[in-house]
Amino acid sequence: MRSLLDAHLSSQEETMFGEFLEGLAIYICQETFKGKKSVRPSVDLEFQKGQEYYLVSVKSGPNWGNADQIRKMRENFQAAMEEIGRSKPELRVFAINGCCYGQDNGDKGGYQKLCGQAFWSFISDGVDELYTQIIEPLGFEARERNEAFQRAYSAIINTFSQQFITEFCENGEINGETLIRFNSARLSVKERKQRYS
Repeated sequence: MRSLLDAHLSSQEETMFGEFLEGLAIYICQETFKGKKSVRPSVDLEFQKGQEYYLVSVKSGPNWGNADQIRKMRENFQAAMEEIGRSKPELRVFAINGCCYGQDNGDKGGYQKLCGQAFWSFISDGVDELYTQIIEPLGFEARERNEAFQRAYSAIINTFSQQFITEFCENGEINGETLIRFNSARLSVKERKQRYS
């Protein structure tokens, strides 16, 4: 029970944390460079700094995607760079994969990758310690919420365990056939509606 719940919570937590950091990065860039949330595919943020125009894809960490997702981002960057190059030929256009944490920085062929301190400094026009100024308050808030989270987590584990024992155990042992049927048997439309509604 615990490992299933932990995997689900980790996925949900990463999504929420990533969305929070993306929003924070956009806000900081709006305040610094009048950056704006982009409507282009794979691009979260756009801003101009002098004669340079930046297209930024914001990710929570450096290992965010598989080869196909990275290829698609690269293609979308290329299309956006060409479009801006045609409409604003006086600007030099750059594509940036900005990662809120990590250290994988450098030219990735078609785009620049900036992670952690390098990324936060880039979108804040050189505030080099911004990344630590962001993380410290997050850690404090996390500690305050941890106790309430642990109580709720324990209650959910107990509820799931009780439900699992009731539905899939006989005399304290897991009934493998019942569990496999629940997980893999073909369901009628009526059974599917009952289970998933």
